[in-house]
Amino acid sequence: MGKILICLALGLLCLDLAECRNFKIDTEKVEYSAINCRKHSAVLTDFGGKGDGKTSNTDAFKAAIANLSKVSSDGGALLVVPPGKWLTGSFDLISYFTLYIHKDAVLLASQEESDYPLIDPLPSYGRGRDAAGKRDVIIEYLTIIAPVDSPNTDGINPDSCTNTRIRDSFVVSGDDCIAVKSGWDEYGIKFGKPTQHLSIKRFTCISPDSAVIALGSEMSGGIQDVRAEEIYALNSQSGVRIKTAPGRGAYVKDIYVRNLNFDTIKYVFWMTGAYGSHPDDGYDPNALPQVTNINFKDVFAKNVTYVGDLSGIQGDPFTGICISNVTAEVATKKKSVNLYENAKKKVKLPWNCTDIGGVSSRVSPTPCDLLPEKQVDCAFPGDTLPIDTVVLKTCSVGV
Repeated sequence: MGKILICLALGLLCLDLAECRNFKIDTEKVEYSAINCRKHSAVLTDFGGKGDGKTSNTDAFKAAIANLSKVSSDGGALLVVPPGKWLTGSFDLISYFTLYIHKDAVLLASQEESDYPLIDPLPSYGRGRDAAGKRDVIIEYLTIIAPVDSPNTDGINPDSCTNTRIRDSFVVSGDDCIAVKSGWDEYGIKFGKPTQHLSIKRFTCISPDSAVIALGSEMSGGIQDVRAEEIYALNSQSGVRIKTAPGRGAYVKDIYVRNLNFDTIKYVFWMTGAYGSHPDDGYDPNALPQVTNINFKDVFAKNVTYVGDLSGIQGDPFTGICISNVTAEVATKKKSVNLYENAKKKVKLPWNCTDIGGVSSRVSPTPCDLLPEKQVDCAFPGDTLPIDTVVLKTCSVGV
């Protein structure tokens, strides 16, 4: 199974090869981490890259990755992005590959529309190239910063991925910081590739208009066994949000979340069964999603607008919701002296619940009646996911 590693390096790597060949370490050594120490290596500058913040490096990235792909299965490949500001459009990564970004290297998104060519969608979204999803993905020490007023700037999107690990990363986004997906309506149902065994830990997000972690709405291949812990959010719209609708089919189940700390957030808990955009008219409105076994525990949030807005689907409720050990401090607003205007304003309740079922324990403010108080400690698995047993090796190169 192919493995991809994305990491932010702590030391400068300067390699002296231009043709993806082996090299000898004959000067100072610098260490880096990888799934396996890569046999073949190259530096972006070997392919014409310029880190001046002005020159486009789209072609350099594509040339480097195309060159490294020829030998990636022969001991793996490493591409080093050295210090500098590297302007680039989109490019694809490959398997058995480490993208090594120096701590003083910044990838700048090109503002040229031509740097983002349209590609056929995956078959799980309607048509296009056959793809089985990614074979073990590790993302660590990654910083992504997008304008918070720019839509559709998701940070990290695991889509139809099995065994994915996200660690120690920071995203500023105008959309979801992490968006978990697996295909859209009838196409995703037919393709049937879930996102599963996803591990997220020590993750920080700023997203004023969207979620820290979103599950869906395109989840028609299924989402299962997601484990998120030690999550921090500042000035974000929602925490872990579930988005689905009739026509999606499949499931979102076995979701385990703990140790959340939010400062200034609109919704601590947000689930909706009415996120209803569709790729075309061919979807089956009777393909109802199953949302069950959703667990949240050990949550602290301050400056909160709404604690929970949980809305399932009529006739297809979201079940098995468990929320325990939660303190949410609802923001207070200055009262207007205009009594007439105050009387017209609708009172905002901290919780809204429809078509859901579950329990709560030690939650403040008190949840809705559909989450009755029980003496429970919501589940978090005691076993270890296979991707979390992967130990990165310490490797070294000459500089």
